[in-house]
Amino acid sequence: MRRPLAFTSIVALTAVSNAIGQTTQPKPRARDLGLAAQIGGTPGALDAITDVAGVEVGHTTLISGNGMLVVGQGPVRTGVTVIHPRGKTDPDPVMGAWFTLNGNGEMTGTTWLQESGFLEGPIAITNTHSVGVVRDAILQWQVHRPGLQPWGLPVVAETFDGRLNDINGFHVKPEHVLSALDGARPGVVPAEGNVGGGTGMVCHGFKGGIGTASRKLDARDGGYTVGVLVQCNCCARRELRVAGVPVGQEIPDLTGCIATSDTSIRGPRCDATPATRTERDDDDDGQGSIIVVVATDAPLLPHQLKRVVTRVSLGIGRMGGKGENSSGDIFVAFSTANAHTAADTGIAHLTMIPNGRINPLFYATTQATEEAILNAMLQAETMTGANYARVYALPVDRLMAAMKKYGR
Repeated sequence: MRRPLAFTSIVALTAVSNAIGQTTQPKPRARDLGLAAQIGGTPGALDAITDVAGVEVGHTTLISGNGMLVVGQGPVRTGVTVIHPRGKTDPDPVMGAWFTLNGNGEMTGTTWLQESGFLEGPIAITNTHSVGVVRDAILQWQVHRPGLQPWGLPVVAETFDGRLNDINGFHVKPEHVLSALDGARPGVVPAEGNVGGGTGMVCHGFKGGIGTASRKLDARDGGYTVGVLVQCNCCARRELRVAGVPVGQEIPDLTGCIATSDTSIRGPRCDATPATRTERDDDDDGQGSIIVVVATDAPLLPHQLKRVVTRVSLGIGRMGGKGENSSGDIFVAFSTANAHTAADTGIAHLTMIPNGRINPLFYATTQATEEAILNAMLQAETMTGANYARVYALPVDRLMAAMKKYGR
């Protein structure tokens, strides 16, 4: 089964080049290309999940080695991403909810989240085989910090990076998680794409990974902010849409390939002609996973956050995702409003948006999800990983040509 921010720590970095996904040249985001306007809504100042005050994001990125896969040695293309809802120094729980569009994946801690309506501590995203070590490292981090209860059920989610990464080598260690937790920062998110938990991920047949976006509601709708962060490793190339334009059909080549002449490794060669290097049907059936985190400062109760997080599915669907059988499409949402209401200090007094005024938050969630997925692809770089497997970045020039062709 292939289930193909403000701070970034890159460790174990050797033999790095553009071919494995690192560059010093800035790449455009959707807003820079005018595509955020095509998607709709008004981005926040940073166009990121950190537009929601208090939210902090941290990454640890692990990249090392090239060539043939040697389990336990590499090549390594993986990492971990963490999100602190109120910042790492504030242990106050936030109201939250989760939803799964298709459940071929994992997000720990959701039973208590659903039961209690509160999210306690950070959220982390990593690769499929590192969920346990990341969960345990979060507990290790929490027990040394004041104000946290003496037990914890961390929320840790995953997508599968075994196409490019030595996933069975278990390269994510507790110190990598602690680095991301302690290094998380608010403000501008300088790194998306091949970073953190998204380092080895594939999105719509192009290089994917971490992406983020936000939407600011009009003052008449409360002026609230919705921020989204995705780890995209899902969805079929042929289904890819950008603001309704069938981009995947316009760019059917640049599919995954093997960057070596060694015939012991099966698969299409990168130096083959496009006509002989189109992706096989069984490689383009939408297998993959996507994790989405939604943050807002709107005063929403847990049942309302459930309604909001369900709308993530619509943003994925607008990009062409269908929640296919082999995909793990799992989402979590939280609100930073109503501080200190989880404490057992007496009757809690809450504020909430009436259900009749919640539609603008649905629209914002859908729009920010769609743009965050696009940003994950726009910011990612072509990467070559284990067994010379190569996944190409979405070519910006051809994307824009497709948009122009369809009058967008």
